[in-house]
Amino acid sequence: MPPTPGPIAAAGNIGADNYLGTIILIGLIVAVPATLVGYLWAVKVATKIEVGEEKETNGEEYDYDKVVASFGKMPSTFQAFLPIILPIVLIGIGSIISVLETSGGFAAFMLFLGQPVIALLAGVIVALPLMPKYDEETLTGWIGKGLVDAAPIILITGVGGAFGTVIRNSGVEEIIQGWDIGGLFTGVFFLLVPFLIAAALKTAQGSSTTSLVITSSLIAPILPVMGIEGAVPLALVVMAIGAGAMTVSHVNDSYFWVVTEFSGMDVKDAYKAQTMATLLQGVVTISVTMLLWSILV
Repeated sequence: MPPTPGPIAAAGNIGADNYLGTIILIGLIVAVPATLVGYLWAVKVATKIEVGEEKETNGEEYDYDKVVASFGKMPSTFQAFLPIILPIVLIGIGSIISVLETSGGFAAFMLFLGQPVIALLAGVIVALPLMPKYDEETLTGWIGKGLVDAAPIILITGVGGAFGTVIRNSGVEEIIQGWDIGGLFTGVFFLLVPFLIAAALKTAQGSSTTSLVITSSLIAPILPVMGIEGAVPLALVVMAIGAGAMTVSHVNDSYFWVVTEFSGMDVKDAYKAQTMATLLQGVVTISVTMLLWSILV
């Protein structure tokens, strides 16, 4: 699944759009422990969970030669990853151009290609040459099965987005901006405010992008009052929002259903693997962000 433009939108909402380089650099640092804890959880816990397809194989080993014989010539590494990487690159370039407000014909063309629907369509187009043949089985059967698998994800995503709009229009923005946050959270502990708000929104409606955008809009007026300005402090605020926006992924998150539908995992097992992993990664991310604040700010 390609990354959402939520982090860039969050940076723009809090006035950090001129510090994207700093945000990317700090994001890379923060991502290391988050990735590590996710890996450790996958190795120590998730490997003990059996999914349906694994049970059906009865422990048979993967036979590469048999797969090649049935599928045909296997694609190169570049060809295999291009349908995934291309949409990510196009969306990323489009988001950066949009934030920088670059003008010109080339910029307009890249903005067009950077639209999520167009970028994903480009991914589909470059994936077509990977098909071993073009007949009823592939063009009708495979694509039909893909639509059946994707339909629940699309429906759940739509419901989550609608719920996010309800939350945005419910008046919660005025309530949060009226809190006396300065008297409760100061210094490094202020990062807990965007983290908790983003986590609550993520858990309630499922969309990380919606959580990032709404949270950044809510706290933007508070930052000048708290004296939070400059590249590093604002970048760490974006990290705190991002940490909350990944905590936690469960049944109303479309990515949760991507994991369950395409892995054959039961919902209860997905709670053990996916939901707990995102909880641990979110907690570790906000902890590392607070540590960096103590060191750098």
